[in-house]
Amino acid sequence: NMGLTGTKLGCAEGGCGACTVMLSRYQTHTKQLLHYASNACLAPLCSLHLVAVTTVEGIGSVARKLHPVQERIAKAHGSQCGFCTPGIVMSMYALLRNNPTPMMADMEEAFQGNLCRCTGYRPILEGYKTFTGGCCGGRGQKNGCCMSNVNGAQNGSEEQINVTTSLFNPAEFAPFDPTQEVIFPPELMTLSKDRKPHSLCFHGERMTWLQPDSLDEFLNLKWKHPDARVVVGNTEVGVEVKFKNMVYPVILAPTFIPELSAVTHAEDGIVFGAACTLSHMAVVLRQAVESLPPHKTEVFLAVLEQLRWFAGVQIRNVAAVGGNIMTASPISDLNPVFMAAGCKLTLVDKDGSREIQMDDGFFTGYRRTALQPQQILLSIHIPYSKKVEFVSAYKQSPRREDDISIVTAAMSVTFTPGTDVVENLRLSFGGMAPTTVLAKKTANRLIGRPWGEELLEEACNSMAEEMSLDPSVPGGMVTYRRTLTLSLFYKFYLTVLQKLRLQVTSDCLSATEVYHPETPSSVQIYQAVAKGQNQDDVVGRPIMHLSAMKQATGEAVYCDDVPLYENELYLSLITSSKAHARILSIDTSGAERCPGVVCFLFADDIPGSNTAGSLKFDETVLADGEVTCVGHIIGAVVAKTQLQAQRAAKAVRIEYEERQPVITIQEAIATQSFYQPIRTIQKGDLELGFKHADHILEGEMHIGGQEHFYLETNVTLAVPRGEDGEMELFVSTQAPTHTQSLVAMALGVPANRVVVRVKRMGGGFGGKESRTTLLSTVVAVAANKLKRPVRCMLDRDEDMLITGGRHPFYGKYKVGFLNSGRVVALDVTYYGNAGNSMDLSQIVERALFHMENSYRVPNIRGRGFLCRTNLPSNTAFRGFGGPQGMMVAENWMTDVAQSLGKSPEEVRRLNLYMKGDSTPFNQVLDQITLDRCWDECMSRSGYQQRRIAIDLYNRQNRWTKRGIAVVPTKFGISFTALFLNQAGALVHIYTDGSVLLTHGGTEMGQGLHTKMVQVASRVLGIPSSKIHISETSTNTVPNTSATAASASSDLNGAALKNACEILLKRLEPFKAKNPNGTWEDWVKAAYFDRVSLSANGFYKTPDIGYDFETNSGRAFSYFSYGVACSEVEIDCLTGSHKNLSTTIVMDVGNSLNPAIDIGQVEGAFMQGLGLFTLEELHYSPQGVLLTRGPGSYKIPAFGDIPTQLTVSLLRDAPNDKAIFASKAVGEPPLFLASSVFYAIKDAISAARAESGITGPFRLDSPASAERIRNACSDRFTKLCPLAEAGTFIPWSVQV
Repeated sequence: NMGLTGTKLGCAEGGCGACTVMLSRYQTHTKQLLHYASNACLAPLCSLHLVAVTTVEGIGSVARKLHPVQERIAKAHGSQCGFCTPGIVMSMYALLRNNPTPMMADMEEAFQGNLCRCTGYRPILEGYKTFTGGCCGGRGQKNGCCMSNVNGAQNGSEEQINVTTSLFNPAEFAPFDPTQEVIFPPELMTLSKDRKPHSLCFHGERMTWLQPDSLDEFLNLKWKHPDARVVVGNTEVGVEVKFKNMVYPVILAPTFIPELSAVTHAEDGIVFGAACTLSHMAVVLRQAVESLPPHKTEVFLAVLEQLRWFAGVQIRNVAAVGGNIMTASPISDLNPVFMAAGCKLTLVDKDGSREIQMDDGFFTGYRRTALQPQQILLSIHIPYSKKVEFVSAYKQSPRREDDISIVTAAMSVTFTPGTDVVENLRLSFGGMAPTTVLAKKTANRLIGRPWGEELLEEACNSMAEEMSLDPSVPGGMVTYRRTLTLSLFYKFYLTVLQKLRLQVTSDCLSATEVYHPETPSSVQIYQAVAKGQNQDDVVGRPIMHLSAMKQATGEAVYCDDVPLYENELYLSLITSSKAHARILSIDTSGAERCPGVVCFLFADDIPGSNTAGSLKFDETVLADGEVTCVGHIIGAVVAKTQLQAQRAAKAVRIEYEERQPVITIQEAIATQSFYQPIRTIQKGDLELGFKHADHILEGEMHIGGQEHFYLETNVTLAVPRGEDGEMELFVSTQAPTHTQSLVAMALGVPANRVVVRVKRMGGGFGGKESRTTLLSTVVAVAANKLKRPVRCMLDRDEDMLITGGRHPFYGKYKVGFLNSGRVVALDVTYYGNAGNSMDLSQIVERALFHMENSYRVPNIRGRGFLCRTNLPSNTAFRGFGGPQGMMVAENWMTDVAQSLGKSPEEVRRLNLYMKGDSTPFNQVLDQITLDRCWDECMSRSGYQQRRIAIDLYNRQNRWTKRGIAVVPTKFGISFTALFLNQAGALVHIYTDGSVLLTHGGTEMGQGLHTKMVQVASRVLGIPSSKIHISETSTNTVPNTSATAASASSDLNGAALKNACEILLKRLEPFKAKNPNGTWEDWVKAAYFDRVSLSANGFYKTPDIGYDFETNSGRAFSYFSYGVACSEVEIDCLTGSHKNLSTTIVMDVGNSLNPAIDIGQVEGAFMQGLGLFTLEELHYSPQGVLLTRGPGSYKIPAFGDIPTQLTVSLLRDAPNDKAIFASKAVGEPPLFLASSVFYAIKDAISAARAESGITGPFRLDSPASAERIRNACSDRFTKLCPLAEAGTFIPWSVQV
């Protein structure tokens, strides 16, 4: 109602940080204000009594004045799509309100709960580094800011002219004055200070919120409502209500009860009230650690270690320690510590209190505790440790920051004084049973034993037996989880040995180190514009994204920010719960009784055609009699509000007759379930090539899929225009024309009645190229039926379930090579999991076009199969099959090197393409820069020195290993579908001299509109301030290609140039008549002479077109090249890894905008890092997606950036095939992240060598912690063998 749309909804579960706001409250007991960041998506309105809420709009605006926090992220190029920006701004703002001069470590901690999918995080940190005490503010170096790693910049040959490393000037930032912040509202201050004890009661439609004011009242209410849920931070209940459809009629919120928030220092420990937040607990424990003797704080340090990685700051600021205990999660981070330390809990009801020890009797079952329904947890007593007691805590999760654990452990040992004999031992684990458990049998066996090798052996054998798991256990990863229990005990064993001052061999010491992240440093190198370039000519300059400031203030308008129309309705989808089934009946009776329901939509309600699709029409708008995947859209509910529509949709009951689904690639191969055509590219004589080879090896690899995870989910607003079947749609889509076409078909009207408008997207990455129409068509049909505006924005879990992602791939290869390492023959077959429709699955063609990556292979054959399965249709994703094709290539290249005992880099360099070579599809490489990129990357990275240092490190360390890899990329630029390589533009000059541009491309954060303004500014010869782009719409530029394939700057830039040149030609006579006139003079003169000041531009890529049948023609206009060198460190015991260093050299031609291009390189690299090392989609054997949000699906976070990151744009490499000699940059850098994967593989090889295992081995992608640990075969993995395949039903399958 207030129109404050700056705060964004990204996930509704507190996992992405897009909704971060600052909450402020006056604390009567300390008489101080408390400011803290919080997730708006989880904060109940009822909980905000006497709280001030500050949103991004409250601290600054473009119209008024930007706050320094907003200005710096914008000017440092830290905002691309901008959807995450308000949340990041508010996290930083809340930090500064509490600490005006934070350290870098404080800042990094503040961002643990924030995600960004576009930038790669580096520019955000660099912009905000200027707030820390360590930044020079642009005054510390003559060549720019102290943040530039000048040594890294000079590692190459910087004698070249016009090379620069500065993308922004911190000296231009407005100063930060912490005394000028928004004050706490005086009315709230008065109310808080004068507050008389009283309870609160809020009645809602389905629940009652009771906020008692005293402990007695709370206990009486709990006695009266024994099933009521107690809520402090709502971090668990909020998720249960939203995603698990839980209904709690009564909520008790004890926030204002002093006893529950009290902290008491007792003789034997510290007592925390159950409502103490985790952040407050951490502060108290840190103070205790600083003031108490070290031997007393072992337990405190263990709790603090777990709190470091517990969710994000926004969650820790509101989540209570009592809530964490009572949730009774089997993978709790803290409960194992409390259990191992023997913490005591005080339980209270209205009849009295009792104290119990937190042991294996406290958790009575999955998410159940020993408390009676009417009891509450009052406090937890965390004891001081004893002089001869040692405590450690461990957490292993897919991602280090803000992630739920796979296994948690806490271990406490007490020794008989003066000896190394175990007196007491508690080994507690989470993730190994339905509850947190103690390994009692193992512990009992070890009591009375000296702490040594024999004890270790006994412990491992016993624990392998005691900590067993059913092979079908939820969460899967059975071998890994069992191995972790042994590995973590071994870490504890070594740590205790050290503390006992007993002998630990030096090569094992690294296994005891506690992880502390290093502050990342970076350098960006690019070619400055030529001296003498006109100041108004901004091409080649690192200018800021045109929307960055609006995005940083929350004023940028996204699709769902469009104000509500009068009479507007909301739509919610009804989707299939079965992978393959016939629909027997649909029962809407329960939903009809829900309040607010207006109508239902099913296939019969579609006035036009129910067919849909991309490459071919093999889909339906709404399922008609049959469903072919979980998430298949069957129908929709339209209601007055979002909540009403969603509740009604869940109340619809559907009866199915199930059919046998095909889920995995292997099942598709077994049943020959493929789409046609099956593509082949062949060149040379394969048989002869293998005959001449000295060696032949065969291998295979699986590459997992990837969720786009654009921060803004799919959204459509459809507005009927009341006559002639006209419909206006506001859509977050990369393909307005495709949307227009399918909506028109569904409505049964010509395309000229449908207008699709796109202002901007909160990220796309290919996921909004074709799959947006799944939603847009349904919303348009509803709006047409009801003749009222209808809106729908998908929840994150819906979006992930329905829209598909990157195609999982399986590659098989046979490669022939000489003793030198030169590859002479390759036969490779790709299988892509397409899902239940073709959609854009010609991605297999691009995989074949990139099957040799950057290497000359004279005799080659590649075949590509598209598997027809019962998964939601997979679709375009940055790289469009190229990364999968190249990933398999780098795998066989690594195999070749390992089998010959040679360095992979030596073999890669030997096989690199050279100028004049031709590809398997017979395209001659005439402007190749691969060798230049390779040599510069090797030089800048200091590869040779690093290799020597890594080999030394690996000899000195048994349980941590380092690896390094150098990987090239060659990426073809053009749509593989010839007809798409065209673009249009429309340019208007108004009589005041201002210029409005419209083109066929859409803005999704990649800076396309910014680059187009730069292009027009140069062509027209006017300042960019005179030029504006409002939106992309189908009624200005028709028949547009999707903004995809990295080609949008090339295509639309050339079309705009064409339009601008037409206009310049029209203005020439007026310039000639008045050579000293201004732009405005010439424009007015032309207008009064009745000359048109509007022009259409058009461009089509020349000289391209490839024929698969004849393997002839030109597939791509040109190629983008790049090389990356990455170094990693793996923990052989846990499988976790650190990204130590990455150096990237990228050929982007003459960069149109170095800031945007470097942002694209870094953003693509980090997305690739997710693809190859972190992100895993888990599907059940029945085809149900199990990872449907940031809680279970992990994209890279701030802490995943390489500690040292160097990005260099290749100099003096103009490209005559694109606008102003530039090159495409969106997709090509993504594959360079595979250098991290192969560096990990290099490190694993070093670990395997310790166990006497050498030679090639299979490592599927992503290189998750599980895969890394299992590949590091050792004494512990041997104790936990895999269950035999086929003897159990796995929790998830490799699709």
